[in-house]
Amino acid sequence: MKNLFSNIKGDAFGGITAGIVALPLALAFGVSSGLGPEAGLYGAIFISFFAALFGGTATQISGPTAPMTAVSMVIIAGIVAANDGSVEKALPAILTVFLLAGLIQIGLGFLGVGKYIRYIPYPVVSGFMTAIGVIILLTQILPSIGYYPKEDEAFVEQFKPQAEEVILENILKEEAGEGILVLENFKETIDRAHKITPEEILNESQTLAAKEASGTIGALKVLPRALKNIKWLELLLALGTILIIYGFKRITTAIPSTLVALVVMSGIAYGFNLGYVKISEIPGGIPVPRLEMFTNFSLGNITPYIFTALTLSLLGAIDSLLTSVVADNMTKTKHKPNKELIGQGIGNSIASIFGGIPGAGATIRTVVNINAGGKTKLSGMIAGVMLLIIMLALGPIASKIPAAVLAGILITVGIGVMDYKGLKAIPSLPKDIKFGPLKLSSEVLIMLIVLVLSTFWDLIYAVGIGLIIASLMFMKKIGDLTAERSDVKSLKEESWEDEINFPTDLKEEVFIKHLKGPLFFGSTSDFQALTEQIPKTAKTVILRLGRMQYMDQSGLYAMEDMLQELKKNDIEVLFVGLLKQPRYMMERIDIIPDFIPNEHIFKDFKTCLKWVKNNIKDTI
Repeated sequence: MKNLFSNIKGDAFGGITAGIVALPLALAFGVSSGLGPEAGLYGAIFISFFAALFGGTATQISGPTAPMTAVSMVIIAGIVAANDGSVEKALPAILTVFLLAGLIQIGLGFLGVGKYIRYIPYPVVSGFMTAIGVIILLTQILPSIGYYPKEDEAFVEQFKPQAEEVILENILKEEAGEGILVLENFKETIDRAHKITPEEILNESQTLAAKEASGTIGALKVLPRALKNIKWLELLLALGTILIIYGFKRITTAIPSTLVALVVMSGIAYGFNLGYVKISEIPGGIPVPRLEMFTNFSLGNITPYIFTALTLSLLGAIDSLLTSVVADNMTKTKHKPNKELIGQGIGNSIASIFGGIPGAGATIRTVVNINAGGKTKLSGMIAGVMLLIIMLALGPIASKIPAAVLAGILITVGIGVMDYKGLKAIPSLPKDIKFGPLKLSSEVLIMLIVLVLSTFWDLIYAVGIGLIIASLMFMKKIGDLTAERSDVKSLKEESWEDEINFPTDLKEEVFIKHLKGPLFFGSTSDFQALTEQIPKTAKTVILRLGRMQYMDQSGLYAMEDMLQELKKNDIEVLFVGLLKQPRYMMERIDIIPDFIPNEHIFKDFKTCLKWVKNNIKDTI
């Protein structure tokens, strides 16, 4: 506790500055997620405070981030679509998934997974981060030009026939659930259908229109229509925001340019009473727990999203621990990865209970905190309290912020989050794989696969596929390298020192082979060719296994096949220097003693040579 208050002045200044920087981003991420600006604020308040209090990185500032928001946006859209387009109806399930992600993070921390996160391949992270940027840019084009599919009457009109079908289908489902759907009598169905109002059809049509335009593919589908319906005021507000963000940085970095853009552009729009689109109303007062996520809990509602929650928790872990590394480099300290995961999990769990979107360690906010003097956990806690005070004091004013201004802020976030380091390296990376005449870099291929799949299909599956491809390619490379070093393919090889005095008259009858390195799936094809190398005059094969430290199942069966082939050809096999692990493997499937009796296994070559001299005669 004493350590916590050892730098009050620096932590206060760092926390307040980081809280101010976080404000526009929290609002923007909340709007982008689909749950509204208050969800972004609640996430920033609770994650910042509790992740700092319980985490393992003293100077880290946490809250909603671009990657976490992009994944959350996909989750939210999917659950809302499954709940007839109603955010209020879908909210308990959404928040339950976020809570589950937080609890999984806590579990990962206790299991000690934190130290393994660094093994995720760079091309996967690079492709994912660039995809996040592309997704944000594509999804923010529509609000930045003031086009909202639900408000385009001609576009919505196209969905009325489909809306009527959906409403009728829901009526039939309700009747089936109530046990009154009878094929011989549709009187109740007809009565209920007559009660459908034009407003209900319009609402359903708007939901379907919004669903059609959601995500990157949806945004691209409606882009031509949007460009014909540009609201120039909204576009100017977005462009003005972007120009201030980039321009003000050239003047000074002491004041966050994002905040300057938010205040200036919102002030112009509100002060001149321009007819702009506002963000949704931010509720006043202290945030209250959303207990319906517990009272209406149903395991069936969240079972399809368990894998999604796991992926969200892993993404939050990666995002946070990467920021922790940045903080370590700046402060010359060392974070505790598992404790950091526990802190992030607690922060995300509590934020979900209050209706906040999930988050992680935020690099820019952490850097701002350190540069402003933050040194202990108190700075992150102060940042959370600062955001709560701003929300309580300025909530009604913040509700006047133009939606286009937040879209402009998000466009700069999308541009900033892309991994330009990885993109610039594409031409210089070695082309180590072939597709016919085409040569490619395996790392570039992985990055592009993750980038394309994340952008146009599914963020979660894209990362999984990227990890699998990266792992397979890694195993192939290591297999090739190890097989090369294992030296099981060369027939002409130098005799080892203890073989120099081998009887010359027995060299035709005895074939000696050295196995150097593990016998595993990467080297089995070369090992299987060993039988073809044995001279036809040989009646005995000596396998020197003192340097074969490891054998996997593929190697085990390759050995069995070779021994079977040699036995069929009446060739005896002697083992020299067999180590513990390979012996254990061979004993499990009875290679020892069925193919190689114990008396044919020798501790050293000297003992083996004595047996050879006593049992093998020169026949050639």
